[in-house]
Amino acid sequence: MADPRAFLTTPRRTCARRPVEERVRDWNEVYDGQSLLPIINAQAGRCMDCGIPFCHSSCPLGNLIPEWNMLVSRDDWDTASHRLHATNNFPEFTGRLCPAPCETGCVLAINADPVTIKNVEMAIADHAWEHGLVQPLPPQRLSGKTVAVIGSGPAGLAAAQQLTRAGHTVVVYERDDRVGGLLRYGIPEFKMEKRHLDRRISQMRDEGTKFRTGTDIGTDLDAAELRARHDALLIAVGATAWRELPVDGRELSGIHQAMEYLPLANRVQEGDFTEPPITAEGKHVVIVGGGDTGADCLGTVLRQRAASVVQLDINPRPGDHRRDDEPWPTYPRVHRVSPAHEEGHVLAQRYGETDTGGLALPRTDADVRLFSASTLRFEGDDTGHVTALHLADTEPGERRPIAGTERSIPAQLVLLALGFSGPEPDSRIIEQLGLRLDPRGRLARDEGFGTEAPGVYVAGDAGRGQSLIVWAIAEGRAAAAAIDRYLTGRTELPMPVRATDRPLTA
Repeated sequence: MADPRAFLTTPRRTCARRPVEERVRDWNEVYDGQSLLPIINAQAGRCMDCGIPFCHSSCPLGNLIPEWNMLVSRDDWDTASHRLHATNNFPEFTGRLCPAPCETGCVLAINADPVTIKNVEMAIADHAWEHGLVQPLPPQRLSGKTVAVIGSGPAGLAAAQQLTRAGHTVVVYERDDRVGGLLRYGIPEFKMEKRHLDRRISQMRDEGTKFRTGTDIGTDLDAAELRARHDALLIAVGATAWRELPVDGRELSGIHQAMEYLPLANRVQEGDFTEPPITAEGKHVVIVGGGDTGADCLGTVLRQRAASVVQLDINPRPGDHRRDDEPWPTYPRVHRVSPAHEEGHVLAQRYGETDTGGLALPRTDADVRLFSASTLRFEGDDTGHVTALHLADTEPGERRPIAGTERSIPAQLVLLALGFSGPEPDSRIIEQLGLRLDPRGRLARDEGFGTEAPGVYVAGDAGRGQSLIVWAIAEGRAAAAAIDRYLTGRTELPMPVRATDRPLTA
C-alpha cells in the first residue's frame, strides 16, 4: 500500500463525463479522457490490499486488482500493464464495457464507496497503448496444429490470441464484413470507439492470427468440412437469438429488434451509410426492455434527435441500496444510471431552458425510464405503420397487468431490447456438426468446454447464454487452455473459469 490511510482520507472520484449537450452532438466516447490520469493515482491508492481480496472472486477473469492498484499508485505503469494483461487479453474493452462486478466485491463496499477499479483498469490499458507497451507477442515456435474459431466476438478473439501465442495456427471465421462481432456492430461508438478494437486486431494479425471475414460457416462453408481441415474447432458465435414480444400488432412496420437497429447506426460510423436505414430522427420512440441493450438504443436515439423517447421496463424500479437478500459481495440489483439515462434526464430538464446552440433536444419526460410497465399491444395507421403502444402497470413483484391502468403512448419507432436466449437454433452449424442445444437453448457442452463432437469446443455466450464481456473473455481463455491440452496433451495456458460456474448478469 502506498498510503495505508488513503481509503480513509481520499474520497471516491470517478472519471468525468463530457457535458451532455456536447456529447450528444457526436459519437465519441462519453468520458473526458483528459481528466482521468490526474486523479487515477490517488484513486488506486484507496485500495486496501486486502488479505483476502474479494474483488478477485467477483471478477470472472481473476484480475490481479490489488497488485496493479498498488503499482499505479506508485506510478509504475509498465509493471501495472504487465500484471493487468497477465489475466485479461483486452482490458481496453472491459475497462469501458464491463459493469464492474469487482467493485461491488471490493471490501470497501461493505460500508463505504469502493475503489474505482474500472477507471483504473481503463487508464492502465490506455497508458500502455499510448506509450508503446502493448506489442505483438508471436510464438517462438509453431506446434504444427491448426485451430478454426467461428466468431470474432470477445470469446473468439480471446481464445484465438491465446492459442496463437501457444504456437498453434489459428484462423478466425466471421460472417460479417469486419472483425469484432457485437464489439463492432452491437456496441455503440459512444461506449467504445472502434479504434480500440482495430488496433487490437492489428496486434493479433502481427502475432500470426488469421482472419476470414464475410464467411458464414454452415452456409458458405460446411462446418463438418471446416472441422476436417483443422485439428480442433471452437464455436464462439455468441447468443444472437433475440427474444420476441408476441403481442397484437407486432407485425406493424416501424417495430424492430434492437440488433436490427444498432448495427445500422454503427455502420454509419464505419462509413457504410451517410444516413442509417432505420433512424429515430424526428420520431416518437419507445424502447421495450430495461437492460444494457435498451440503454444502448437510448443513447443512439438521443444522438439521432428523436422527437421523444421512453424506455419501458417490466420490472419495478430497484432501490438505491443493496437489499438484505443480496448481501456483499454479491452483485446487487440496484438503480443504476447509465450515461445514456443521464443524457435523457438532463436533456429533458433543460429543454427550452438553455441555449443549446441550435441542437434539437428530444422532448422526453424527466426520467426516460418507465418501470413496472407491461406492453399490451401495438396500434397502427391505415398504411400498416405503428402509431401507438398500449401498456399497463404491473403487479408489484409480478408481471401481470393491473386492470384499469391501461393507457397508450405515441410510437412511430419501437425498438425491442428483450435480451437473447442463445445461438440461432436453426443454425446449420448445429446440424452439420451433430451438436445439440440444452433446455435453455444454449449449445450443450461439458465442464471442459467440449461437445459430443470430438475436437469441437464451445465458449462464450453460445454455451453460457447471454452474459458479460468479462465472462466471454474468461471463457475464451479457458477454452483455449482446454484445446491446447487436447492438441498437445498438456497446457501452460491459464484456465480462469469452468463452464459450470453460475452466470453473472448485470
